[in-house]
Amino acid sequence: MDALDSNPLLRLHDSMSDTKPDLHAAYALNSPEDHKRLYAEWAGDYDEGFAALEDYQLHINTARAFVGAGGQGPVLDVGAGTGLCGAVLGGLGVGPIDATDISAEMLDQAMRKDIYRDAIEADLNQGIPVPPDTYAGIVSSGTFTHGHLGPEALTALLRVARPGAQFALSINASHFDAQGFAATLGKLEQGQIENLTLTETRIYGDLAAGPNKDDTAVIALFEKS
Repeated sequence: MDALDSNPLLRLHDSMSDTKPDLHAAYALNSPEDHKRLYAEWAGDYDEGFAALEDYQLHINTARAFVGAGGQGPVLDVGAGTGLCGAVLGGLGVGPIDATDISAEMLDQAMRKDIYRDAIEADLNQGIPVPPDTYAGIVSSGTFTHGHLGPEALTALLRVARPGAQFALSINASHFDAQGFAATLGKLEQGQIENLTLTETRIYGDLAAGPNKDDTAVIALFEKS
């Protein structure tokens, strides 16, 4: 074994460099560094190479749920990616909208859509660098899923939301069960959130053909107390 083979960090970098950006790779992510690497490679092809081909619908369902619940701006689009959810929100008359994501490359793609007021590069596990009580709405589509955020990130979101702020968070249904979202939301109902509703929805449309075509998500609607 030579020096390269004996260095675990170099082996990790090489393995991630060979990883094709796709849903399977995204679900297998383990660290913020892995997220940044994968999404830097995926950013330019995400809309056409994944969302369109797989008939991705979750961002549409999440944005409509937010508006249906009376959500309004200013809104923080959490895990905004290339701006798919923000584009739907903007089309429904919601604004202003800020985007936050761990990937600078994804945010660059999002800002090209001319939807967002501002882009905030941040790891939600480390918090969001904006003042408390900034937003009247918090929306997230596709970020609370396998290999991504668990319920512990809700604390950072509640900090930047105003009292009464409307939340619409999509959570992969199997991730919801495995990571204990129900228990966390139940605890938050004891004084931090109110009017919680949970609705299951499809992630992909009828044209989807991939192995995850039947996956569902839970859309959690609630307000900050």
